[in-house]
Amino acid sequence: MLVTNLNEVRPINLSLVLLLVCASVLSGAAQASESLNLNQALRLTLENNPQLYQFKFTEATLKAQRQTSSLRPSLELGAEVENIAGSGVNQGVDSAETTVALSSVIELGGKRQARLALADSRLDQYTWQRQAATLDVLGALTTSFIEGLLTQANIELAEESLSLSQSLLKTVKSKAAKGATSEAEVMRARASLVRAEIRLTSQLSQFERQKMMLAQFWGKTEASFERLDGDLFDYQQAENFERLYERVKTSPAMEVFASETRMQEANVALARTKGLSDLNWQAGVRRFEESDDTGFVVGFSVPLFAGKRNRGDLDAALAARDSAQSAGKFASLRLRGDLFQAYSLRNQNIEAVKKIKDTAIPALTSALDLTRRAYENGRYRYVELVAAQEELLATKQSLIDAASTALISQALIEKLTGQALNQ
Repeated sequence: MLVTNLNEVRPINLSLVLLLVCASVLSGAAQASESLNLNQALRLTLENNPQLYQFKFTEATLKAQRQTSSLRPSLELGAEVENIAGSGVNQGVDSAETTVALSSVIELGGKRQARLALADSRLDQYTWQRQAATLDVLGALTTSFIEGLLTQANIELAEESLSLSQSLLKTVKSKAAKGATSEAEVMRARASLVRAEIRLTSQLSQFERQKMMLAQFWGKTEASFERLDGDLFDYQQAENFERLYERVKTSPAMEVFASETRMQEANVALARTKGLSDLNWQAGVRRFEESDDTGFVVGFSVPLFAGKRNRGDLDAALAARDSAQSAGKFASLRLRGDLFQAYSLRNQNIEAVKKIKDTAIPALTSALDLTRRAYENGRYRYVELVAAQEELLATKQSLIDAASTALISQALIEKLTGQALNQ
């Protein structure tokens, strides 16, 4: 499982829980393995998505790097023998001087604390990257789910079109048998029926592909469900644009850039500490072979011009920090534009859905009934009946398209803000 304990990844789960709450908008009552709702799809994806599972290894790597960063300089044990195998009095080992010493480095300027701060900032950035990536995956899943609902609605519309074509062919045949219309119109009605059958077959085939694509989100190669449970026409009440944008400012997408800036600032602090020279020390015991005496040895050394040698690394760290800050500002503008586009599209299409449902479809349904009766009575021609039928079907198609666009825009808003609209 991706997440086994809600306390393990506290920042990441807040948005995931909120997204799961918003999923109930499109979810209906599931029927065993015959249907799938969005809540079920989201949970399966959170538990089994291969892309999300990769973050487990990244986290392990970063924690291991932090452990290394927390280590203090190591102690070194050294031995040195002088005045051996020389000439004169230094022949052999009688004049040897043997020194055994411990040595290490005293880090100055808070280098260890700076390393730990950088490691912690990397873990913080990983947390937000993981959350943003998770919301991206769940957002893509939600969009695919809505597209599946769209195809299901198109299948129902194609079935209605097929039924109308069958009814039309029956009516035309009846009139042709009475000599009230030509055989050519019968042929045209049959062709219309074939086109309706092809449209239905095409939608059914597309839905099978979409089911497989959905199953891939949780690592399966075949779908174990037959249909999707959800409502294309159920929308949440949205706040005004500026309040939604305030949410975007604290969303995972923006926190990724903020954490990148914090990480680069920690890198600058570490680069500055490297400009301070460390103190190398050595302490040990020296034994004089000739006199069999011993003495203590103590030594210190400090590298010179460390600040000057480190200037290039510091300048590079400062440039990376400034670049991260600039990227964050640009991302804020881009996300505001994305949010406004989704917000505007959602409102536009919700209004279109309302007008089509309340006005256009009832009017065209009545017009089709009147046209069919007039055709049967010989007052209208075949082309006028077909036109009325196609106009109704096209308007219903517009209704389905507008509804799906509104829901996809809503899903994008929720991904950008990291929260459900009803939160």
